[in-house]
Amino acid sequence: MRAGREGGVGVSLRTRLTEMLDIRHPILPAPISSGSGGALAAAVSAAGGFGLIGGGLADQPVEWFDREFAIAGNRRVGCGFITWALTRRPEVLDLVLGYSPLAIMLSFGNAAPFIPKIKECDVLVICQVHSLAQARAVLAEGADIIVAQGTEAGGHGGIRRATLPLVPAVADMIAASGHNVPLVAAGGIADGRGLAAALMLGADGVLMGSCFYASEEMLAPAPAKERVIASGGDDTIRTGVFDLARAWDFPPDINGRVLRNRFTDAWHGREAELLAASEHEFARYFAAAASGDYEIAQIHTGEAIDLICAVEPAGAIVERIVREAEAALARRFI
Repeated sequence: MRAGREGGVGVSLRTRLTEMLDIRHPILPAPISSGSGGALAAAVSAAGGFGLIGGGLADQPVEWFDREFAIAGNRRVGCGFITWALTRRPEVLDLVLGYSPLAIMLSFGNAAPFIPKIKECDVLVICQVHSLAQARAVLAEGADIIVAQGTEAGGHGGIRRATLPLVPAVADMIAASGHNVPLVAAGGIADGRGLAAALMLGADGVLMGSCFYASEEMLAPAPAKERVIASGGDDTIRTGVFDLARAWDFPPDINGRVLRNRFTDAWHGREAELLAASEHEFARYFAAAASGDYEIAQIHTGEAIDLICAVEPAGAIVERIVREAEAALARRFI
């Protein structure tokens, strides 16, 4: 982060991240599986951030990727994957590399087998981590950008480390290593104050999910967005019950932060009993997901949703966050 602006007191949000990605603002939207499509990625990139398409479990049809990258057009975007899913569908990584993305983001699994292929295509590798040990590992494996995600984050993430202490610990580790790798903070960040705080902690930018979930371009049903806006951080919970219902094979130290509902109230902490009742309960879950019954179906969202008040265009979200961060940091440097 560079302080100072010609003509008056102010700050510039230029960082190692903005320089590496050649963007104006150090803001990335989380690549939410199937929800973060080409329109959202393009809108964020057009506003000066860096858009990411949500490849998720790599289980979308080829036509989905064709369409979303076509919608993104000539905007410089990337794509994010759940790493362990690529071990089952490596051909999807080949497919996406064929679109010439600027970066591929890998989360929740061993990134090492995929990093060489990505870098051979002159594509940057973004690795999301949830501990200092994981950060050290991906740094040694060749990650170009590291995302340190705390437990406050919506969706899947680690269960042990919070954003506020994890980010500076990773920043110090990177500095001590001698590597010039940008660090991105994630988890509990939904406005400009969060961006400013992340920069003060040593991050070079932020990855934000929940605030972009409530964007016009997000490929999520309107009722789900409305529930996020009407809820608060106290209404969220970290749980693995939806992973059980969907047979998602996440590592044992990873679960999801979701809005509480009747399904979590009934089964969180009773996972063994849920498995015993799986024939009935899993069918009930999938029926609810298909019909949009969010008293049963999941909505992944983070603790920072108290700060989200309306569905907005993604570009407006980026612009507002930048204004807020610049104002907060200007006060700090006066």
